[in-house]
This record gives sequence, structure tokens and C-alpha cells, in this order.
Amino acid sequence: MESVRLNKYLSECGVCSRREADRLIQQGRVLVNGRRGMPGEQVTAGDEVSVNGRRLGERKEPVVLAFYKPVGVVCTEKDRHAEKILADLVKYPVRVTYAGRLDKDSEGLLLLTNDGSLIEAMMRGANRHEKEYIVKVDRELTPQFLEGMERGVYLSELQQTTRPCKTEQTGKFTFRITLTQGLNRQIRRMCETLGYRVRKIQRIRVMNIRLQGIPYGGFREIKGDELRELYREAGLE
Repeated sequence: MESVRLNKYLSECGVCSRREADRLIQQGRVLVNGRRGMPGEQVTAGDEVSVNGRRLGERKEPVVLAFYKPVGVVCTEKDRHAEKILADLVKYPVRVTYAGRLDKDSEGLLLLTNDGSLIEAMMRGANRHEKEYIVKVDRELTPQFLEGMERGVYLSELQQTTRPCKTEQTGKFTFRITLTQGLNRQIRRMCETLGYRVRKIQRIRVMNIRLQGIPYGGFREIKGDELRELYREAGLE
């Protein structure tokens, strides 16, 4: 393999995220060829790397899946109280986990991966990655409602005002919204604060990845130029 930074190597071996790898390296818990690894150090295929005394195998090839999460499926890997979890629907030979949640009552695009660095980059709110949704509400839309959503809404439960966002009316009761943050049940809370109740939320895009063409409850692999663009937008290229 080509040389890579030590923290990236740990992430690609599935040990942890890059940020956690940096902490392990600083704590002296990572050895390279029997000596303490250094922050920013480059490693190659000929190097022997161990973490907490356990030698690592070859780094994993990154896998990214675009999954159409149905309503009722919980974003978790294990939950004995949940009726349906991701593992019930996604059967893939490589273990993957979600990069950004989608609440139980919503449907649409969910990215799954084995790359800790990608998960960390996508979960970091400061990166302002775009997520696009189609939302249906319980009564007719008004220009004032859409303008209020775009300006930002103060959510008293979270004691936080949402970031300005983009909206576009697509029907009498439906609109498109593009967010750059992921507060808990954000769209539902925003709508309720402005006097509307959500009937349906469908996420149709995460960064450059789109839901179009994926069957309900199905998934597809992200590869080639599309995968490279995802990593570029995540700041990992």
C-alpha cells in the first residue's frame, strides 16, 4: 500500500475514528515496529502496527452504502425493544454502521459505512454538510411559514436557534428543505414551533448522494467518482 498517516491507518483498519486515533497515539498506546508511534507519522504495508498490544491486520477497504430507510426502522445496531433495526434489513458481508441518524418516524436516505473517519466527518456539525428533505405538513403552506423556516427557528426545548436554510414549496402541503445541521428531530420541532404538524419526512439527499433509484428498504453501493466526491465533500481527500 502507499504510505498513509498513522491515524488514518487506524481508522481504515476499523479500530476507531481519526480523532480517537490521535488520542491513542498521544497516550502511547500505538506502536509502530515495536516503538511508540508519533502523531503525523506515515506507515506502509511493511510496518507492524499494534494498539494496546494487539497487532492490526490489513486496513479495510472503505465501504459506503446508500440505504432507503423505511418508516419504523430504528437507527441502531442492537435494541431488544425496537420492532425493526438496521440489521434486519441490511444484509451485507462487511459490518457497517450509520453515518448520521434518521428518526424512527422518518424515511429516506441513510448512509452506512465501515469508515470511522467518514462517520466522524459527517457527524461534525461544524462541517455544514447539506441534507435535503421533502416534508408534508397538516395544513396549507404560507409564504410566512417558509420564510420563518429559512430565517431560523428558536427551539425552546433545545435552547437553540436553527441555522438559516433553504426551502422551496413543492405542493399545497409539501415543501423541500435543505439543512446544514442535524439537531434532534429538527424539522418536526421547527414546524411545530411555527404552528404546523409534520405528516411525512423523506430525506432525499446527503451531500452528493441521492435517494433516487433505491427501492424502499433497499440499498446500493457507492463507488467510483461518486465515492471520491463524497470523500472530497467530507474533507477527507
